[in-house]
Amino acid sequence: MQPSDARILRGAAIPSGLAGIAAVLVGLPLGGAKGALGAAIGAIVVLAFFSISVVAVSYAAKVSPQMMFAAAVFSYITKLFVMFALVALFQDVTAWNSEAFAWSVIALTLVWIGAEIRASLKIKAIELDRVESPRVSADRSP
Repeated sequence: MQPSDARILRGAAIPSGLAGIAAVLVGLPLGGAKGALGAAIGAIVVLAFFSISVVAVSYAAKVSPQMMFAAAVFSYITKLFVMFALVALFQDVTAWNSEAFAWSVIALTLVWIGAEIRASLKIKAIELDRVESPRVSADRSP
């Protein structure tokens, strides 16, 4: 992982983790222990999903710049299908408050995206693709 990618990951994960703690603290009085548990599970899902995406895109960047886009799209589609599967699988679970789960997922997703944008803008790293210049011949005859 590039140092700039690690800074972006930290810059997004720390505020999102703090927002997850806040979500649990808000879920506790609003939904009791089930609300706090739902918010905690939502926070864990968001932190895991986005962390995996950053690591996957960072690894793909080492392979080739073109692979970054493919890794980002594939991780997005995978997260979408896994989230649908989680919602369908735990639809009737009463161990936690599903509304607290949903609201914490939405809130933490927004916090992560905002923090990731902020961290990316703070880095100001310039990455250039190496382009080989054409060889100039010493013979200049017509």
